[in-house]
Amino acid sequence: MRAVVQRVKRAEVRVNNEITGKIDKGILVLLGVGQDDTNKDLEYMAEKIVNLRIFEDQEGKMNLSVLDVNGGILVVSQFTLYGDCRKGKRPSYSTAARPEMAEKLYNEFVDYIKSKYDIKVETGVFQAMMDVDFINEGPVTLLIDSQKTF
Repeated sequence: MRAVVQRVKRAEVRVNNEITGKIDKGILVLLGVGQDDTNKDLEYMAEKIVNLRIFEDQEGKMNLSVLDVNGGILVVSQFTLYGDCRKGKRPSYSTAARPEMAEKLYNEFVDYIKSKYDIKVETGVFQAMMDVDFINEGPVTLLIDSQKTF
């Protein structure tokens, strides 16, 4: 699994001009699922993301997690995180999971966080054309890969 994690002041996702997910302070997670991902990957990613210390404490150091600041998480599926741009001008998505598998692991990722933590989790709509609007605070943006390739 791959994720782009952004610390946000607010974020929302719309499908057909209707809000499907919205948070105030928290983290926006753009989540991609790879063809070799398993439950082990989703648990690693969920634990890593929820416990990332990317919010400032009273001394201005990034020392607090989204749990510590009572923030929310907005999770948006994004298979294009598996786009390989090394050859040619059109990205190859050959390592992205097929839609059925990706949707299953995406939903399990969201359910895992909801069941384990007392935190607001909102989502987009899998495979929909979405408009994502957010204010990145910092900016703070991190890349996470469950295979630790970067």
